[in-house]
Amino acid sequence: MAVFKRESRKPRHTTRHDAWMLLDGGFAKRNCTILDISAGGARVKLADSELPGSRLSLALTGDVRKVTHCRVIWRKDTVIGVEFIGRT
Repeated sequence: MAVFKRESRKPRHTTRHDAWMLLDGGFAKRNCTILDISAGGARVKLADSELPGSRLSLALTGDVRKVTHCRVIWRKDTVIGVEFIGRT
């Protein structure tokens, strides 16, 4: 019988950091809050539960030229889990 091990989690850091979520290639900008973050992803609280698509970018500062591209890996109401897939 095969035994599967879950990939070890990267340490998460709890925070309450305001951020901006960019959708549609950066044309739609929405406020959000980073609840916790690690080297590989984050848990994000949305202003509302509507989130079109499974890819987005997060800007941790008002400078939306510096963003982290993400893929949504889970959702529950207004909270999502994202995996970081690249930065610009």
